[in-house]
Amino acid sequence: MLEKHSMFATTRWSLVQAAGGSRETPAREALGTLCETYWFPLYAFARRRGLSPMEAEDRTQSFFAFVLEGNVIAKADPERGRFRSFLLKSLQNFLATEQRRDDAQKRGGGRVIQSLDVAQAESRYGHEPVSHETPERLFERQWALTVLQTTLDKLRAEYRSESRGELCELLEPHLHGDENRLPYLDLAARFGLSEEAIKSAAHRLRRRYRELLRAEVAETLTDPKEVDDELRSLMEAVAGS
Repeated sequence: MLEKHSMFATTRWSLVQAAGGSRETPAREALGTLCETYWFPLYAFARRRGLSPMEAEDRTQSFFAFVLEGNVIAKADPERGRFRSFLLKSLQNFLATEQRRDDAQKRGGGRVIQSLDVAQAESRYGHEPVSHETPERLFERQWALTVLQTTLDKLRAEYRSESRGELCELLEPHLHGDENRLPYLDLAARFGLSEEAIKSAAHRLRRRYRELLRAEVAETLTDPKEVDDELRSLMEAVAGS
């Protein structure tokens, strides 16, 4: 079972930290994956700090180039084993010391994070309510939402690979008690199954979602024992939105 801590002995973030500032391929690939998955919370942080969309894009791209190419990991505090804590603190330091340069190509050797879709990011950021929420609080909430969305995407991909994409789609509202969810009886009739069979399918979907969520969270930690605490923190961040 994925809940067992032994399954999380080697995660992407623990691999990256173990490699320190070296250029070992597995660690660099792991770091790249984490950065590409979790760049939007940092972009949102930069925007809430007052940067324009173009400035936030440039600084976020430059920051990731700095992290991927530099010796930043070697300076990470081992007592703060959460990847999000490392990233946010590193970005804050980066923004505090980074001088504006006209030629973004010179900064970070021109490296870009291919999945950084700024148009989509700005659209997503535009849905943020106008409030006095601090950049740090916004970062925490967007980090939590990214974890949940990434987990859901993985769940959907699994079900599609097994030709059960429609079942997953229609059962998704039952994951969190969506009031618009279809009754089990209606779903049973649609798929030609018994109501009990649909209930069992929903139970398996929820169980698999929890497994994937724990695994996703663990990938951003160094200590598997922190998974439950991190999950509570993420749920609190979402609930506070």
